[in-house]
Formats: sequence, structure tokens, C-alpha cells
Amino acid sequence: MSYVLTDRHWLWIAAEFYAVAFLVGTFSLMRGGKHAHTFTYVLTAIGYAIQLYGLGLRGRAVGGCPLGNTFEIFQFTAWSAISLYLLVGVRFRSSLLGYFTACLATALTLTSLLIPGWDEVRRANVFGGNAWIEFHAAIALFSYGVFALLALTSVMSLLRNYSLKAKNLGGWFAFLPSVIDLDHINLRLLVTGVLLMTLSLGVGAVWWVRDFSGVDSLKLTATIAVWLAYVVVLIFRIRGQLLSKRFAWTCVSLFALALLSLGAVDGSRHADKTSVTEGVSARP
Repeated sequence: MSYVLTDRHWLWIAAEFYAVAFLVGTFSLMRGGKHAHTFTYVLTAIGYAIQLYGLGLRGRAVGGCPLGNTFEIFQFTAWSAISLYLLVGVRFRSSLLGYFTACLATALTLTSLLIPGWDEVRRANVFGGNAWIEFHAAIALFSYGVFALLALTSVMSLLRNYSLKAKNLGGWFAFLPSVIDLDHINLRLLVTGVLLMTLSLGVGAVWWVRDFSGVDSLKLTATIAVWLAYVVVLIFRIRGQLLSKRFAWTCVSLFALALLSLGAVDGSRHADKTSVTEGVSARP
């Protein structure tokens, strides 16, 4: 009798690749040697491809982008952050960015997999066959991935500031970008995330005005609150009123709050308790 791997099996395998990439990076840093950037990048890329396949299986089963519960939202957020890292991370000239990205991917994917309640209810046709609403949701979650990467580079900025204050520029601190480079990276990520979320809200608004009664008020409030918070941070940053450590701490704290808001973004709370296909509902 053949054994068929379900989407969750593939997502478990992807999480394991992310975890190995994180452990390899940690071991390299503990040895005080050069960070194993290439190996970490390859492991993360393999995990990414496997995660994409697992999400694709689930997407075909539910008939759309898999964003129907908290489990899928966390998986999609991790996938979005890794997508951005694999596309543009090399240009940041930071070997440690791959290490921190692997850490983030491990945390988000394993957390979602280890909490069964997040995947108890799975919705088919979450967006009612409306491609524009599906596009709105996907772009919104992708912006969360950008903000996740911003949180990582903000942590790197805090570490760089600490190393300068402690006059410790050796060891793995040597692989951190300069304060100026990190500041430019953070600003570009913040602008990108705000633009993506603005686009998402704009697309959604076109349909909300047609049938506002069908809009989940809690979901809308949480999304707008996250968007507005990042817009305010961007304005303060451009005006020079939020810089250096204060800016970095704000970005880290704001992403933590954004993750908490995903409970409201999760539309599965208002779905009926009918699971979709047997293949999707199988859980290792």
C-alpha cells in the first residue's frame, strides 16, 4: 500500500530544512568562524521550494490561495519573508541576513505546525471565487512578510549599535552591515511594505464599497490599524524624528503586534466547521 504525503507532511519537511539552516548558522557562529552563508542559503532555498509545493497542494484542494485559517496565514507570512530574502537578500551584502531569515522561518512554520487548533477548520473557496479579493489578501499577507524581514534587519541594526557601543567589532559582529547600510535597508523595506499594504487596501476598498455589509469589521479594523501604524512610523522616519535604536525597536515591536493582529485577520473564525477534502484534512 503506497503512502501519500499530504500538504502538511511537505510543510513539516520544509520547516525541518529551515531548522537545519538555522542550526548550521548557529553552529558556525558559535565556532567563531566565517558564517556558512552559501550552505544556509541553499538549505533555505530547498525548504522554500518544498513549502511552496505544500502550499500549492493545499491551494488546489481549497480552490484558491490558502489563507483560510491561522495556520495558513503564518505559513504564508513565512513564505513571503523568505521569497523577499531569496530575491533581494543577496543585494543587501549581509551573510547574517540569511541566518536571521532561517530563524524567522523556523519559528513561524514550526509554531503553526505545533498548534493543531490553528488548522482545525479549513475553508474551501475562502474568497468566494473573487480573484480581486484573493489578490487583496495575498498582497496584504506578503506585506507582512516584508515587515517580518524589516524586523530582522532592525534586530541586526540593534546588534550593530551594541557592538559599536561595546567596541566589539570582532567575531560574528564583523559580518553585520554598517549602521548606514542597515538604515538604508530598513527604510527601503519599510517603504516597500507600506506601498504593498496600501495597494492591498486600495484593491479591497473597490469591492468593500459595493457590499460593505459583507466586510468583517474586526478584520478591517485590525488591518487598517497595522497599516496606519507603519505609515506613521514611515512619516516620523522621513522627518528624522525616529532614528537609530528607537526606529529599530519600533519596527521590532510593531511586527510583534502585527503578528498578534493575525487572529483578527483570520477569517476562519466565521466559517462553518466543515472541513474540505480528506487529503487536506489528514494531519501527521
